[in-house]
Amino acid sequence: MILEVKNISFAYEGFPTLFSNISFSVNQGQIISIIGPNGVGKTTLLNCMANLAVPTDGKILLEGKDLRRMKAKEIAMRIAYVPQFIIPSFAYEVLSYVVTGCAPRIGTFEKPKQEHYEIAQHALEQMNISHLAHKYYTQISGGERQLVSIARALAQRPKIILMDEPTAHLDYGNQIKVLKIVKKLAAEGYAAVITTHNPDHALLLEGEVAALNFNGQFIFGSSRDVISEDFLSSLYGVNLHLHHIPDIGRDVCVAAPL
Repeated sequence: MILEVKNISFAYEGFPTLFSNISFSVNQGQIISIIGPNGVGKTTLLNCMANLAVPTDGKILLEGKDLRRMKAKEIAMRIAYVPQFIIPSFAYEVLSYVVTGCAPRIGTFEKPKQEHYEIAQHALEQMNISHLAHKYYTQISGGERQLVSIARALAQRPKIILMDEPTAHLDYGNQIKVLKIVKKLAAEGYAAVITTHNPDHALLLEGEVAALNFNGQFIFGSSRDVISEDFLSSLYGVNLHLHHIPDIGRDVCVAAPL
């Protein structure tokens, strides 16, 4: 077990509790898809796991240590976070941008060394985007930026990669590419936790599902056990169906005719 979420609750100051008593664990090679409608706290839950937000109750343990008592550098050596939007302040070359992922392992007044550039280059190779190394991050497409952001996370050499809506604002082809990369990372031993609005992505990724609804209820389990027509229709408030497609060997989530 790498990370353990133990009975956490969260409420923004002056607002009702967003979610409560959430517990689950994250293990090596595991994929967890956090699903649910807008506004239920998916990103907030992810932020708590990244120590970017502090639960109002409960605690999160990273390799047995309370996350709140760990230094930022300690956490960054184990957890990488890929936000939904990244707007760079400067027009970095892609390779230089990915090198910044090595920061947790570089001294405070130390400059990146050749070894750090080699780590960054390897991360680009893992993502099959080495050809972008010397392009400017501000001048590549949205889909390419997302892949570069994941490469930067890999350069941290973490154990867990947290991704907030990694397929948001991508065309369909790039969405599938990112999902393939998530599965590849899990096969290589990384734990991957993503938020998604699309239940079909959770079906594609298999793994586990963590579902939040507007009543603050939380359901966790394997995608095969959790995802059903009744569950999805109740979660999203629309009529959804699961159909098995023999030619591709999997269930797909489809909406009823409009």
